Amino acid sequence: VQLQASGGGLVQPGGSLRLSCAVKGGSLDDLSVAWFRQPPDLGRYWISNIRSSDGRIDYADSIKGRATMSTNAARTTVFLEMRDLKPGDTAVYYCAADFGTAKYGTAWYSRAGEYLYWGQGTQVTVSS
Repeated sequence: VQLQASGGGLVQPGGSLRLSCAVKGGSLDDLSVAWFRQPPDLGRYWISNIRSSDGRIDYADSIKGRATMSTNAARTTVFLEMRDLKPGDTAVYYCAADFGTAKYGTAWYSRAGEYLYWGQGTQVTVSS
């Protein structure tokens, strides 16, 4: 499985951006995909995820109401559209995927250590 994240860039506060994560070598019917972000000098934080089991999408409180996660019709790409961006959203954004084998419950979806496959990250900078 290979993931390729793209779509980052420089955006002014209040602006919007759509990140893409191309998924190759695996099906979104089997892979759960998540977005994480890593601000400068900080750890990696969960933003959102879509579950392969039922298609449910969850968001972190920090982005809820300002972001929409979706897939394309062919289910080969996962998107994260972010709106009303703030300087605090500045980070490297990563997509991650996992088959979820032998993982139980729902807590694992938001844990970076539970994901086996990672994209290379795309920088989002929110600044005027």
